[in-house]
Amino acid sequence: MNTARGGLVVDDDLIAALKSGRVAAAGLDVFEGEPKLHPDYVSLKNTFLLPHIGSATIETRTAMGMLALDNVEAVLNGGPAPTLVPGRSRESSEPHLGGKQ
Repeated sequence: MNTARGGLVVDDDLIAALKSGRVAAAGLDVFEGEPKLHPDYVSLKNTFLLPHIGSATIETRTAMGMLALDNVEAVLNGGPAPTLVPGRSRESSEPHLGGKQ
């Protein structure tokens, strides 16, 4: 099972391992080229493919909403967002109104 990001699994390698029996089965809800699905997964009887539902619990969704509110509050108070995407500055994440982004 891939419990991380889709990009951590190389689809071609996993598919080859599934076809050869080196990997018995795979359960995936994230994929390398999301949202595109590698077509070979569909033909394999030893794969279980789900939509991305790893965070679909009341507790997790509540925590996600609270985290979003923490970010909004921090920015409105003049500070940085606590969970700013790595590699992004506050200035580069501010909305661009009108014109090109």
